[in-house]
Amino acid sequence: MQGLSRELRVGVILAVSSLSSVFLYLSGVVLYQDTWFWFLNWNLALAWLPLLFGWLLIRHVRQHSWLSWQGVLYSLLWLGFLPNSFYIASDFIHLRHATSATALYYAVLILSFCMSGFLLGYTSLYRIHRQLLKHLGTRQAHAVIGLVLLLCSFAIYLGRYLRWNTWDVLVNPAGILFDVSDRLINPSANGQLFRITMLFFVALGTMYYVLWMLLQTLQLPHPPASHKTDLLD
Repeated sequence: MQGLSRELRVGVILAVSSLSSVFLYLSGVVLYQDTWFWFLNWNLALAWLPLLFGWLLIRHVRQHSWLSWQGVLYSLLWLGFLPNSFYIASDFIHLRHATSATALYYAVLILSFCMSGFLLGYTSLYRIHRQLLKHLGTRQAHAVIGLVLLLCSFAIYLGRYLRWNTWDVLVNPAGILFDVSDRLINPSANGQLFRITMLFFVALGTMYYVLWMLLQTLQLPHPPASHKTDLLD
């Protein structure tokens, strides 16, 4: 991949992850004659969209204002589809459909799709985070990313328990607004909303923090070699 641009190299690496997940699914179809988990492929396809919209957004803001109508549109599209990258983690709930003979296989299958989705989501989030640092202060950029992860966690709840999806924002915004407002107005009667949202927020936020710090640490220059630190001397 030496002759490829950085963008293409990243795309190829992420494609390898996604294709390996699809290969595992197809293997299960052959081994168990079971296509019940086909939806994992659709969810993974949706997880690629925020990477695409994030790439378009970054290309745009490098030459134009983020607050232009194109920048706002790409931002909304990116934010609207980003939760799909992490939503696959909620698909573990479908393991109840597996038998004792297939439970381990399907657990690994969902884990593979989950990891592929998370790689797509965190890659997109990291690139937008780096772009935000060029336009905002450090604390403000971190705060925006934290808010994005909180919204993603809330969107996972909406998708898993209320069965709303990204397309409904366009085709039935009034229905989503009614469901959301009803649960926010009556928090004592909707404790599950806050429990599930916080569960995913803590998990997604912690994983992203660890990845962010690892990448920052790996990018630090190596300290000069010193013979005094060699225990064999």
